[in-house]
Amino acid sequence: MCLTLDTVSFAYDRGPTILRETSLTFEQGGYYLVRGPSGSGKSTLLRLLCRLEESTGGTIRYKDCDISDMAPHVLRRCVAYVQQMPTLLPGTVRDNLLLPFSFQANKILSVPSDLELSAFLDSFLLNGVRLDSAADRLSVGQSQRICLIRSLLLNPEVILLDEPTASLDAKSAEVVLHKAQALSDKGVTVIMISHTETVPEGVTDIVTINDLRLVRQ
Repeated sequence: MCLTLDTVSFAYDRGPTILRETSLTFEQGGYYLVRGPSGSGKSTLLRLLCRLEESTGGTIRYKDCDISDMAPHVLRRCVAYVQQMPTLLPGTVRDNLLLPFSFQANKILSVPSDLELSAFLDSFLLNGVRLDSAADRLSVGQSQRICLIRSLLLNPEVILLDEPTASLDAKSAEVVLHKAQALSDKGVTVIMISHTETVPEGVTDIVTINDLRLVRQ
């Protein structure tokens, strides 16, 4: 097992209940598609899995360890979250890709070379984007792929993708979905939100949020 929810509940302060005593296990290397109506809690689920939100009941475990006992930076290095709306800082593409390596908590990691970074850009069809390009001049679709690459550079064991193809053209979306499948094939757990009816190739399970609980189809 990789990530396990054990009777997990979540409700916003003075807001609606999103999950109620729901249990589910995400297996290592699985490729999970999360579905549900707008507002059902799909993004909240991803944020709970990496402790950007704290559950109000139950336990979430990563490899048998209660994630509330893990330092957030350690957890998020293993369980990487790529949000739907990309966030880049002022500076170059290189600056943004190497941002995680500037944190004291990641000083033990090897910093990727420009050659490695450029290879990532090419593999995501970002051939027109250079390492010294200004990040604030990128399109939303380009920024989304930069954020995904930035997460992958940390070699996470779980990748949480919130609508990763929403801002991409068909060809770029195909590349991202192919990468997701390749990651799963290499043993990385992929948990992806999607509103489309199409099931990407390689998906092993579909999980829906139904009546405040997670249901595997």
